[in-house]
Amino acid sequence: MKRSAKERVKKKGENQAPAISRADNPADKPGPNLSVNLEEALFCDFVGGAVGHRLRFGGGRGQALPKAAGLTKGRTPQIVDATAGFGRDAFLLASLGAEVTLIERSPEVHAMLEEGMKRAREADERIVEIISRMTLLFGDAKALLKDMSPEVVVVDPMHPARKTTALVKKEMRVLRSYVGADPDAEELMKAALSVATKRVVLKWPVKADPLENIRKPSHQIIGKSTRYDVFMTG
Repeated sequence: MKRSAKERVKKKGENQAPAISRADNPADKPGPNLSVNLEEALFCDFVGGAVGHRLRFGGGRGQALPKAAGLTKGRTPQIVDATAGFGRDAFLLASLGAEVTLIERSPEVHAMLEEGMKRAREADERIVEIISRMTLLFGDAKALLKDMSPEVVVVDPMHPARKTTALVKKEMRVLRSYVGADPDAEELMKAALSVATKRVVLKWPVKADPLENIRKPSHQIIGKSTRYDVFMTG
């Protein structure tokens, strides 16, 4: 028996996760795109995918982020990732032995990270050991940093609009729909610079203009599309 068009639409949408409206977003930030299927949108995988591949085949401490964060042979600083996002940078640093505190202020993104870390604790022994070095906090990093004295703070705010026509990856567009544009990136950098005892690392697009009212970095590590501005503090 043929179903009507209305019945077919209803059937197709029965298993889709409900969208969260902007008005209901408790972070008082731009809410998720209403057309996004949340089951697909926010998913944190510390075991397989790109993270698993990077763990198996990455360049260890020779990679740009570990170098920028000051991980050298015999030196493993204590790090705060002030803009946790999908948690991949924190996982990389923790996989190299660093104790990493992740801070995330979006309730939805924090819940995604919490669930991803929970799944990872049920994985193999190596993953479990890495996750044990990661501590997840919920809140605004500008406020939480005041009570911390980390050696290194990594700041990776939502990046400004690109100067090229290249399309941003889908997952980053989804993340932006939850966390917004981070208009307080400058204030976060100032908060990080005031507490980090060794250095602050700003992860930024290679061709983007510097943040206003922030001093010049001590040095930079520049990749193909991303640069790491390193600000030595002690």
